[in-house]
Amino acid sequence: MADLYLRALESERRQLWAECRMKGLAKDTPQRLRISDLDKLLAEHKAKSSR
Repeated sequence: MADLYLRALESERRQLWAECRMKGLAKDTPQRLRISDLDKLLAEHKAKSSR
């Protein structure tokens, strides 16, 4: 069964990453900080799922 939460996180991360690449945003911008937050959320969710 599809994990919709995981898909939503990955989708948001891809969208933000594409925006950062296109605009050439620095590491301390809100978009890049959100990507870091999403990475943490993804790791936590995958750890929970693998149990």
